[in-house]
Amino acid sequence: MAIYADIIFLRELLVDGIILLLTGWVRGVRPKPWRLLTASALGAMYTLAMLIPSLGGMYHILIKLFISFLMIYISFGYYSLQTYLRDLISFYLISFVLAGGLLGIYYMLMSSSQQVWANLIFIGGEVTTKLQMGTFYLIVCSMVIIYLWMNFVRSKRKQQLMEQHIADVELHLAGQVTHCHGLIDTGNQLYDPLTKTPVMIVEVNQLAHLLPFALVEQLKQGDMNRVLSTITEHEDMEKWQDRIRIVPYRGVNRNAQFMLALRPDLVRVKHNEIVYDAAKVLIGFDGGQLSADGSYQAIVHPSLMINQTSSVG
Repeated sequence: MAIYADIIFLRELLVDGIILLLTGWVRGVRPKPWRLLTASALGAMYTLAMLIPSLGGMYHILIKLFISFLMIYISFGYYSLQTYLRDLISFYLISFVLAGGLLGIYYMLMSSSQQVWANLIFIGGEVTTKLQMGTFYLIVCSMVIIYLWMNFVRSKRKQQLMEQHIADVELHLAGQVTHCHGLIDTGNQLYDPLTKTPVMIVEVNQLAHLLPFALVEQLKQGDMNRVLSTITEHEDMEKWQDRIRIVPYRGVNRNAQFMLALRPDLVRVKHNEIVYDAAKVLIGFDGGQLSADGSYQAIVHPSLMINQTSSVG
């Protein structure tokens, strides 16, 4: 059986380099190219060494651990034990994900049971499995798995970042309390131009049980002319007259638009175990859904958490 050492070395150099790059990406560290190349070359040479019969002792788990420890040290250096262990754990996790993904795709692409049996070897009453993965298969599948892994990690980070800015919100209006989740948006600088009152945005469905059905439907359709007509003509709107505000704002297309808003009795925001009470605020209505996954139903104005009455919850 012919073994092409140069091909194996280059393949392992590429795979080890990709794993180390992913480890740095997950850990938020960018290793120097020479460090990355040196560590990858070490891993590739170790793979070649295991193919030499006289070096069978290289298979020992302690040797494998030592090589991986050394690869991490070469790639990222040593700053503290905690940092080093996190780098090492990330390296192993990515390696396991990549290996498991390759194995899963390998068996998924098998079209018959005969191919499965062809990979089984019976020796001395024991069953072993042989895997025949070509270089092209290994590279292509590795790229697919890495792409999926990076997207998963990226979406997870985005979700975690989003969760850090999600707060519990209580809307006190007309003697009733409505609970929802709000996204604290530092980019929200919407104010009522006349009173300089901050405006938070809330999905109209959150307060639909308090408002006339006709008004809720018009807000969902986004027809401001009909909204204004409903406000002036609907008899159930009389009790809201002293609370209603029409707030001008600029939309995405930079055109001037108007938003219906109500003055609540109180808005209570709880974030990081701290409770903020704000009375000077307006609730602006959005007729759609603010979050695609429903993780929040309101956009909290940042000024509600500054210079307001606060307490530890």
